[in-house]
Amino acid sequence: MRKTLDRLISWTGLIMAAVLLVAGGLLTYASSFVAGNVKEQLSQQNITMPAAAALETQEQKDALLQYAGQKMETGAQAKAFADHYILVHMNTQSNNKTYSEVSGEFMKASKNAAADPAQVQALGELRQSLFMGNTLRGLLLNAYAFGTMGTIALYAGIGAFIAAALLLVLGLLGLRHAKHVDEATVPISGRQPVPHTV
Repeated sequence: MRKTLDRLISWTGLIMAAVLLVAGGLLTYASSFVAGNVKEQLSQQNITMPAAAALETQEQKDALLQYAGQKMETGAQAKAFADHYILVHMNTQSNNKTYSEVSGEFMKASKNAAADPAQVQALGELRQSLFMGNTLRGLLLNAYAFGTMGTIALYAGIGAFIAAALLLVLGLLGLRHAKHVDEATVPISGRQPVPHTV
């Protein structure tokens, strides 16, 4: 009974090790694919991170100085650029108003016959600028999200490989133990059991 249980547990561990090896391979491939795709897509945009002289606030420097002057190729660069450069300029232009708020003001002013045409035009230009800024931010933050998923897949793949190695070792040790239990229960040939006397 002990031998059968040891073998059953050991083979289950070996099967799980094989499954984890396959999962680790797939996760590693997914991570590599995502990282390559993010780099390719961002490189095609030909965005250069702002130079150190263009960074105005300490918050911008903390987020962007490490990337100053580099070509944008990673999700981390995309997030830093989106949140600490584009958004800062959008908020400066709109006085911290969102696209939705500015668009609402523009629609209201454009329907008002008494509105100043120059003001309506300025609101329209600001609305267009915020729309383009939000679109670019959304694309960059999507690249960051996919890059993050790729990084998580890489760590999960490494974890799967480690777990597979552990289960492989434990499974082989379990089979070895089952073999020793098997050998210990085999009687020595040529010897008869000694009868018990009362």
